Amino acid sequence: MNEFGLPPGFVFGTATAAAQIEGGIHQGGRGESIWDAYARTHRNILDASSAAIACDHYHRYLEDFDLLQQLGGQVYRMSIAWPRIQPTGRGPANPDGVAFYHRLLDALLERGIQPWVTIYHWDLPLSLQDAGGWQNRDTIAAFTDYTRILRDEFGTKVAAWMTLNEPVVHTGVGHAIGHAAPGLMLLGSAFVVAHHLLLAHGHAVRVLRETLSTPVGIVNNHSPVEPATDSDRDSRLAVLYDHYHNGQFAGPVLAGRYPPELEEVDGFSFEVIHRGDMEIISAPLDFYGVNYYFPTKVGAAPPFYPVPFAPKPYDGVPVTDFGWPVLPAGLPTILKQLKASYPHLPPVYITENGCAYDDEPQGRSAGPHGSLQDPRRIEFLEGHLAAIGEAVAAGVDVRGYFHWTLMDNWEWQEGYTKKFGLVRLEPATLERVPRASFHRYAEIIRSVSGASSRATPSAEP
Repeated sequence: MNEFGLPPGFVFGTATAAAQIEGGIHQGGRGESIWDAYARTHRNILDASSAAIACDHYHRYLEDFDLLQQLGGQVYRMSIAWPRIQPTGRGPANPDGVAFYHRLLDALLERGIQPWVTIYHWDLPLSLQDAGGWQNRDTIAAFTDYTRILRDEFGTKVAAWMTLNEPVVHTGVGHAIGHAAPGLMLLGSAFVVAHHLLLAHGHAVRVLRETLSTPVGIVNNHSPVEPATDSDRDSRLAVLYDHYHNGQFAGPVLAGRYPPELEEVDGFSFEVIHRGDMEIISAPLDFYGVNYYFPTKVGAAPPFYPVPFAPKPYDGVPVTDFGWPVLPAGLPTILKQLKASYPHLPPVYITENGCAYDDEPQGRSAGPHGSLQDPRRIEFLEGHLAAIGEAVAAGVDVRGYFHWTLMDNWEWQEGYTKKFGLVRLEPATLERVPRASFHRYAEIIRSVSGASSRATPSAEP
């Protein structure tokens, strides 16, 4: 047994998103996304930046994949930018966009790295948003056509498909409270967005399985929830938030039902559900992706808050530069809760887990391999891998880990101010400088993994 208690064949990799690393937003025929429009209003982005350059991965992907090869990961989670494939979200594929992703996938395969592809990581083509976006049920048909293009073009090169990334965040932050693209404040009525996203997921699963045997899953953000106090009010609100954040997205996919308690949130209405929708959404999956960053403590919202519950701080707990509590114990907690709640839970992969730290002021001194020192990120990484081992010992079938993220990127509404990378991105030159955590992760991969027999999940786990 290895030092973290991880099972034989456990696989390691990193995760990225096209909108956060590619840049080249006006090149190769790419259309505009909702994030391009959102960033034009500079007050929306903390440092008034945009994703126009991001990490310039559009031009430097070979350099980045050389880093991946140096890291030693067997798998790489990436996303495809919908507006690069279909500039307006409809119609024939853009040949330049298709050729770009063929080059990316070929470069990964040449290095022995398996591509895990996220079909939708929040970059809706702006033309579709102008037509109603995810509030419009017609967007599901557009997404289905887009998925069919990806299937037919890249199906022989992709090791695993993930339909959606974190629909809870895209719904809640982008559509319910307006703090991310597309910047809508629908509050409880954003449920229509959640339902249409999940229905698009279900249709994508069907399309992929028409001609492929490649494993298919979804990626959800999960957080264990606890009340801020032992009062009946906070206990009730914690249960409600758990249904909102976890059950609203896991329940339909894994059990074919929404928590009925969601209708306690003002604006929620299940009238948007059509006959047959739940059967489509709950198509069996080959794996389930869990993104975990922190647990959530919940109490009553302050006056004039848009929803009844609000997050509360953890006293005496270290936090990241995002202010997120660092509590690895929350990961086995949520994994065990998922296993208990959903008896048919498929094999799990931790598809995102990472921390925002800028350790450069003290980190310029050379450490191992002459790297920048980031001891807090190393501690975070080791603590969460040990937490996965605890979940495995409790009987949860966890088969892999994707660290968020390879290199500092354009962190959505935070711009370049939050640094999640194992590799530092020098702001002025875009030079990639591995941190000590990069080398520590490489050591872990070499010592724990070695085998790649389970890098691709079985279509029948």
